[in-house]
Amino acid sequence: MAVINATPDSFSDGGEAFAVEDAVRRGRVFLAEGADILDVGGESTRPGAEPVPVAEEIRRVVPVIEALAVEGALISIDSRRAEVMRAAVNAGARIINDVSALSGAGALEAAADLGVPVILMHMQGEPGTMQDNPSYGDVVAEVRDGLLARAQACREAGIAAKDIALDPGIGFGKTVAHNLALLAHLDSLTATGHPVVLGVSRKSYIARIDRDVPPGERVAGSVATALAAWDQGVRLFRVHDVAEHRQALAVYGAIAEAGGKGS
Repeated sequence: MAVINATPDSFSDGGEAFAVEDAVRRGRVFLAEGADILDVGGESTRPGAEPVPVAEEIRRVVPVIEALAVEGALISIDSRRAEVMRAAVNAGARIINDVSALSGAGALEAAADLGVPVILMHMQGEPGTMQDNPSYGDVVAEVRDGLLARAQACREAGIAAKDIALDPGIGFGKTVAHNLALLAHLDSLTATGHPVVLGVSRKSYIARIDRDVPPGERVAGSVATALAAWDQGVRLFRVHDVAEHRQALAVYGAIAEAGGKGS
């Protein structure tokens, strides 16, 4: 699942894909590298980010989605807003990826009406303030239970269980210790039977562990995390570096399969 940030203030790439033409070009590269899904977003959700007007978010994402849909890409819309979800699906998106787990005004109803699969992410607080002082009693249990509650709300709204994926929200209202605890216990989510999506690509916990390296130097840490997650049953990864993740996971999976066959 390749990240396409159609925003001027992305933490990971500095808004390199902000222009429509650049975002579409990047999407084509990701497809060539083997991406299965292109995740298009028009509002930054980095820590401290300010919300953008709905009309501006739609203006950013719809042309990108329309152009990439022509390429035959499977596209997800990364948005918290019901209006954006509707515009994106009408433009060709086929998955909704919401960092607020469809808790915003009209979001759950929009997703149910649109009839597409959803990704529910856990976030404590709002992007602008979520890292001020995140606190949990038992982060693993609270994140799991919070996501299951949102999944239940989705089912009650008419979204099929098979169309609901869960994302623990690494870095969204969580300290490094919280992130590591969640990453060590991803099996608590995979055991629910819902597909699990993991978005750790280039995130700051990697820098806290290794010399405060900038986002562009966190690829190895991102891949290492993906491999650890694979062992716990995670199969959907939201990444900025498609070729590196795809190759690492392919080789790791091949070795594991060969070991299982005893060859």
